[in-house]
Amino acid sequence: MTGHGHKSGRLNLPFVGISTFGKSPFVDDWDAIEANVAILGAPFDFGTQWRAGARFGPRAIREASTLFSFGHSGAYDHEDDATYLEASVRMVDIGDADIIHTKTEESHRNIEIAVQKILTASALPVVLGGDHSVNIPCINAFKDDCDKNGPIHVVQIDAHLDFVDERYGVTQGHGNPMRRAIEKPYVSGMTQLGIRNVSSTAKEGYDDARDRGSDILSVRQVRRLGVEAVLERIPRSKRYYVTIDIDAFCPSIAAGTGTPSHGGFLYYEVLEILQGLSKRGNVVGIDLVEVAPAYDPSESTQILAAQILLNFVGFIFHNR
Repeated sequence: MTGHGHKSGRLNLPFVGISTFGKSPFVDDWDAIEANVAILGAPFDFGTQWRAGARFGPRAIREASTLFSFGHSGAYDHEDDATYLEASVRMVDIGDADIIHTKTEESHRNIEIAVQKILTASALPVVLGGDHSVNIPCINAFKDDCDKNGPIHVVQIDAHLDFVDERYGVTQGHGNPMRRAIEKPYVSGMTQLGIRNVSSTAKEGYDDARDRGSDILSVRQVRRLGVEAVLERIPRSKRYYVTIDIDAFCPSIAAGTGTPSHGGFLYYEVLEILQGLSKRGNVVGIDLVEVAPAYDPSESTQILAAQILLNFVGFIFHNR
């Protein structure tokens, strides 16, 4: 959405130039982030239990995001009669956290440090995964911020509950992040939407999640209730951290993921939940994970990811 309009002599079409997210300026110095939103890549996929490949998610999402970057001032939505992502919303891309192959602890720590730098700059962190384990360092990074500004309520949009405590010694894989998050004293609760079918979590995981204050709804339950009723279940006027696993969506529109699960959401269902959430409270952090572009030659998956994120960021700042 940034870039030069044709009046300045550069047309700068989407297929031209360097693929930063939304063609936003690249900031190399993490101690000099001056922005409302900072995009961070977390190309880590050693937490996967089946198909890897999400390490290429950030690169693919960035490239897809240029499709929506025509250099106009903002994005006008005729249904809402509103212009989103106006020039006053300063978005920067700070590149990727350094990932060290086979080293989970060190890689996660690098992600955590990067998110802390964004929060120190008072910007909204938007993290492009990577597998869902990257959420663990993202939530870890919020400790000091929450000490100052209060707890966060985690809203997860996902096919899988990701609430495994430990399995064969694994505590930091992509099946663990929501369990790691709920342990934090500064995570006040969770809303888990889209959870469905086989290969999610054992019954004990669901019981444990609900005992710890989690509200779990499947895609069918969300559809039966409707968006407004779902939003009413989410505590109002809170600080929200939103984690979006691309496998929450139907694989017919998002095949490029390691663990696809049929029966998923369609685009507008999730968009309307996110838009409603941005009106109910303050969204203070976002990650979007599990885009593995090699499994989707159509590139629909990463286009969906970029489109969801650009719209969500637009809603957040419009409704602040």
